[in-house]
Amino acid sequence: MNLFDLESPAFLIDVARLERNSRMMLERAKGLGVRLRPHVKTHKSVEIARIQLGGREGPVTVSTLAEARFFLEAGFTDITYAVPISPQKLTSVQMLAEKCASFNILLDSEDGADAVDRAARTKGFCLSVFLKVDSGYHRAGVDPSLAESITLAERLEDSKWIDFKGILTHAGQSYHAHSQDEIRDVAEVERSRMVQFGQLLRSAGILCPEISVGSTPTAVHARHLEGVTEIRPGNYIFFDKYQADIGTCSLEDCAVSVMTRVIGVYPEGKRLVVDAGALALSKDPGADHMVSETVFGLVLDHPNLRVAGLSQEHGTIIGNTEKDVAGFRVGDALRILPNHSCLAAALHPWYFLTDGEQVVDRFQPVRGWR
Repeated sequence: MNLFDLESPAFLIDVARLERNSRMMLERAKGLGVRLRPHVKTHKSVEIARIQLGGREGPVTVSTLAEARFFLEAGFTDITYAVPISPQKLTSVQMLAEKCASFNILLDSEDGADAVDRAARTKGFCLSVFLKVDSGYHRAGVDPSLAESITLAERLEDSKWIDFKGILTHAGQSYHAHSQDEIRDVAEVERSRMVQFGQLLRSAGILCPEISVGSTPTAVHARHLEGVTEIRPGNYIFFDKYQADIGTCSLEDCAVSVMTRVIGVYPEGKRLVVDAGALALSKDPGADHMVSETVFGLVLDHPNLRVAGLSQEHGTIIGNTEKDVAGFRVGDALRILPNHSCLAAALHPWYFLTDGEQVVDRFQPVRGWR
């Protein structure tokens, strides 16, 4: 099938670019001397996870329990659930952990530790726990400069119902960088803070076997990762306009696009309306710290067009002149590179794998939280 015969909107994946991105990160992890535990929330697809791991089942990172079940059923038995745990989810976590070779959860508070300890003790089943550390993003995690953080780690290690795996962070601040050099600097802050905190724990007599770091920008551009044991990038397998804008990748590395069709042509307003809206593209404003005008994706092969607005199922595309839109007809197809591929992918029921303009396969991802 030709990709332009698909109903729109359709989520397209360029197979060659997908495989190239996978090889890049596998080689990068090997060269840096770290384990690769890709974050599969980007695609939520078993087939793509196997591509990321060189054609096998291996360690993965998930963001929902639905993802965890989906990947476990497909043979992935080394899973990190990389969201600080809510006590209400611990029954489900225990059922998953009993079936996995390793199922790791995160916490960053005494309340979380209390809940995990109680649940594990009641069940008589030890749970594997990472201490989430804030390395500069300020979203979640303990402050590694505080004595209380060491105390919490000590409590985790001392509990007979908790298997303390080590420390984990996500340098989300890398997404606010303006250049590759800034990303490299963020990567070194992420690495050095985690390694120093790990050394503090060890000097206090606390075993810290794992130091896990994340984010696609820092994984791509870190100068070195001495002292780190694993990386958890996710977006790299697709990349997107945001990553290209901040310098993580080039546009030629971006493996995905959303095929959409024109449903309205309004030359007097220099405007097209298409059938890909916020649910097909996401409403992520992209790297708005670097641009004067917010757009919601890049219209491929049409540099004079920009995605200026999105409602639920409508996208508004603006040209610079009437001529930029006057040649379009209702039903014409366009392809849009989303600002944030993870969010854009999240509601598409199928991914269509392409080689040139030919659809060569399709993958069905998991959906939902439970």
